[in-house]
Amino acid sequence: MEKRFSEMTDGELKQQIADLKIKIQKSEQMGMINEVAVHERKMAMAEAYLMDPEDFHPGEVYFIQYDERVPFKIDYMNGVFAWGYRGETTELSAFPISLLEKVTED
Repeated sequence: MEKRFSEMTDGELKQQIADLKIKIQKSEQMGMINEVAVHERKMAMAEAYLMDPEDFHPGEVYFIQYDERVPFKIDYMNGVFAWGYRGETTELSAFPISLLEKVTED
């Protein structure tokens, strides 16, 4: 039985990420787009466990990777997941913190 990401050490997480990158490359070469998406999501989860959730705070605004620069405002944190609202929607969504990019003031 495989360990959960939350039970892995940093070294194990980094190895898992490296393995997933290889799987992504192989899936891309074989044209298996759905598998690529699955492996990318697993990799995002593993990367989230290498980050510090304390660096993310309710009220802050981020962009979501792969989501055409739609702003995401954190309502609350639950582990490595940020819960909040995308753009102008009123539907609560959750994302692993590894998929959030801080909005910078230019």
